[in-house]
Amino acid sequence: MPVPVPRQRIVSAAAPGAATAVTAATGTDLTLLVVEDDPAGALAVPEMLDADGTRVRIRTARNLTEAERLLTDDVHCVLVDLALPGPRAAGDDPLAPLRHVLRLAPRHAVLALAASADAELAAEAVRVGAQDHLFREELDGRLLSRAIRYAVERKRADVVQVKLAESRLRAQENARLERGLLPTPLLEGSDLRFAARYRPGRSRALLGGDFYDTVRTPDGTVHAMIGDVCGHGPDEAALGVELRIAWRALTFAGLCGDELLSTMQKVLEHERESDEIFATLCTVDIAPDGRRAGLCLAGHPAPLIARPGGPARLLPYEDGGPALGLLPRARWPRRQVELGGTWSLLMYTDGLIEGRSAGPDSPRLGQDGMVEMINRQLAEGLRGEELLEAAVTEVRSLNGGELTDDVALLALERARG
Repeated sequence: MPVPVPRQRIVSAAAPGAATAVTAATGTDLTLLVVEDDPAGALAVPEMLDADGTRVRIRTARNLTEAERLLTDDVHCVLVDLALPGPRAAGDDPLAPLRHVLRLAPRHAVLALAASADAELAAEAVRVGAQDHLFREELDGRLLSRAIRYAVERKRADVVQVKLAESRLRAQENARLERGLLPTPLLEGSDLRFAARYRPGRSRALLGGDFYDTVRTPDGTVHAMIGDVCGHGPDEAALGVELRIAWRALTFAGLCGDELLSTMQKVLEHERESDEIFATLCTVDIAPDGRRAGLCLAGHPAPLIARPGGPARLLPYEDGGPALGLLPRARWPRRQVELGGTWSLLMYTDGLIEGRSAGPDSPRLGQDGMVEMINRQLAEGLRGEELLEAAVTEVRSLNGGELTDDVALLALERARG
């Protein structure tokens, strides 16, 4: 027969330091739902008051149906009598009532109440999900109050750990997915050196609306592209990936210049969610001898070229066409440019030039500021990945903090004449 818990036992002082940390962590009154079928059972009082002032309100359910009705969001802990009659699974599972409560209350702390003779059953209750177990013969107010508070804190810690683990798994899956969506350059057989740097503007993302790619076609021509979908969210990132894949497929199919960009515009118009979405694009096709290239600009900033013996400068951009998706019958002329024997070509998105030049209220860096910065870094001997990393780092520093726009940079270098 359960032993009633006298109120005076409840208000007696707990052992020094027994639950100080837990009490501080909860800092509020607690509600306990007791599930037992004995009307004169162990907890016939409506509430208990701790020595440190924590009030424990008690609700009693005589069966699992009533427990489900009384299990509201303000319940912090459930005490389940393992002797409670209830549904039995195959094999007459003595923990079936507890398992039922655990399914009903996945976010609540749960304590198991058992007879001391059922110590093994009580331990098994903890293994299947209860935060702790109590023996009916040893139950008193001090022990119960402390057990409730520890169970609540343990459940909170468990929930936090589960959420952290789920968040970590989601982050890892997203990272793997986004890394898989970034391009792998196809430059086998080319003597050009390739480097790229990508920094999305949105927090905790690996991929934004900027996109780039580089491939070498069977005739030896190296094709490079960089673009920017307006906006910074996951939809823009997905559209950027679609445009990059379309560009690669169309390039291998032999399209170039205006024909390629006109087809890219059709892809954009078909895939975009709104008529207001557009994309800028810069394409370069470098002849097999590496000394000249065709340049097309669709509302995108012109690349930067650096040659030995002179400062880096922007390639001509007066003949560029509009961004993709703005004009239905637009044209994009292909301009022939001479590269020379040894050169470095830097392609970039506007996130690199739209940051501030000296803190939040200063003018934007702009193309002139970028050219000056790159020339200074080239004079310091930076090339390839080091140059791109230094450029992004300095732009962030000049901006006075994180850049809000995506940034993509692509560098191609020919080291011999």
